Amino acid sequence: MTPQQPHRRGQDLLFDPLTTKGTAFSHDERRELGLLGLLPVAVKSITEQAAHTYAEFSSRRDDLDKHIYLRALQDRNETLFYRLLSDHIEEMLPIVYTPTVGDACRQFSEIYRRPRGLFVSYPDRDRLREVLRNRREEQVDVIVVTDGQRILGLGDQGIGGMGIPIGKLSLYTLIGGIDPARTLPIILDVGTDNVELLHDPQYLGWRHRRISDEQYYAFVDDFVAVVHEELPEVLLQWEDFATVHALPLLNRYRDRMLTFNDDIQGTAAVALGALHGAVRAAGRPLSQQQVVMLGAGSAGIGVLEMVRQQMVAEGLSDAEAGERIWAIDINGVLTDDRDDLSESQRRFAQPTSRVSGWDARGLADVVHHVDVGILLGLSTVAGAFTESIVRELAAKTDRPIIFPLSNPTSRAEAHPAELDEWTGGRALIATGSPFPPIPHGQGSRRVAQCNNVYIFPAMGLAVTAARASRVTDAMMRAAATTLGDASPALSDPGQPLLPAFADLPEITTRIATAVAIQAVRDGVAPQASDEEVAEAVRQARWTPEYRSR
Repeated sequence: MTPQQPHRRGQDLLFDPLTTKGTAFSHDERRELGLLGLLPVAVKSITEQAAHTYAEFSSRRDDLDKHIYLRALQDRNETLFYRLLSDHIEEMLPIVYTPTVGDACRQFSEIYRRPRGLFVSYPDRDRLREVLRNRREEQVDVIVVTDGQRILGLGDQGIGGMGIPIGKLSLYTLIGGIDPARTLPIILDVGTDNVELLHDPQYLGWRHRRISDEQYYAFVDDFVAVVHEELPEVLLQWEDFATVHALPLLNRYRDRMLTFNDDIQGTAAVALGALHGAVRAAGRPLSQQQVVMLGAGSAGIGVLEMVRQQMVAEGLSDAEAGERIWAIDINGVLTDDRDDLSESQRRFAQPTSRVSGWDARGLADVVHHVDVGILLGLSTVAGAFTESIVRELAAKTDRPIIFPLSNPTSRAEAHPAELDEWTGGRALIATGSPFPPIPHGQGSRRVAQCNNVYIFPAMGLAVTAARASRVTDAMMRAAATTLGDASPALSDPGQPLLPAFADLPEITTRIATAVAIQAVRDGVAPQASDEEVAEAVRQARWTPEYRSR
């Protein structure tokens, strides 16, 4: 819970978004706290306030306008903001985060109203400690940081990327119950290579090309060192970093502090969770599947690494698991004769002999020559899963598993309705972006969205409750397994692979408990019984309710 601040009175109290109740202050509170005359005489409950703000929200003309309204509400009254979101999770999740947050990032400088979080700029590199100490609250449980270079599927957005940490932390609170007073969004402003931004007179960031890698890693090292010294127990989540930096940064710090990369590990965990339900619905274990991933960036490789770990957990050797995984990038199948692969990509390079005699090495060729049962996409190439490819895949298996996971919606490898049509309704589908339900007979079928919101809020809640010092691979797999066990498709084949967003708070508590228990087993959290861990998770959740004063 947010610490009480009894010394705050009058306008200082009323206009602090973390402490205000607005018109919900009682008459007694108004007299005691110096608020008389600062509010209309009527006293409203938070339920009445939420109904009023929902009517305002609904009157906004488009999704971006609704996003701007919600951000203004958050800046004015955080408790009411989260109460409104919790009353309308399904409707507001796409507004406060993907896909609408992508538009907000593109127009960040134009719609900027009030400061939130920290802008850690390269020109201030000699004063990083001062920058961090200027944060709103002294105690912080979760930081989300980006450098704005690879925002969703939109590319370099410079400081416009700040919309992502702000939105992400809103979901840490809404879904994971992290106290909003103990969250901190950060943008590392190291320049931008987006020429349009550099020439945009309204752009608010540092007008400079992105710094060199040598300067970049030194700057990030200094930033991490200051964060670790000032906030040694904080969870530092990396978000939307370019492929060339994402995995190196994760590997650089993961064994030194409490940190994870959501694009790599969170995406992998939610995809594995959906696969966990899909393979059970299909009646063919993951370890017996041939898996194809279109897209070999940090997110795609992260998913495949977790798939590989799960195959090994099911009894395969590491080499045997590797034989069942096919990764494809812009130049075709990753093979061991290629000299353009990173170390992480090379782990998934197939022997050249396996593709000898093929006419080409693209996705269509892999589907043609391999008994593919699972097709995944993190390529951001719209329409890459063509009708001919999908029909050939569907001819090889009773229940094809097809996940077009790229964000935003415009970059999806295929639309679910197309996949459903091309497979005669047999495909088990999950997407990365929200899509409308697929018509079926007299009704419709909801499409599962592999949104990382199923995972990262639970990780934040788990490590906060368990007081973990690290995020391990086993903790991520525990999250994936628990999510997969909650798949509605396990009890009804006509249901989606993932739970409804409205059920997220309860599902998140389950996932967080499993993750926290795994943290204790992995030796990265203080010893506690499973029952003590479960109770700590329950007690750690913040709820959007006004506190008595």
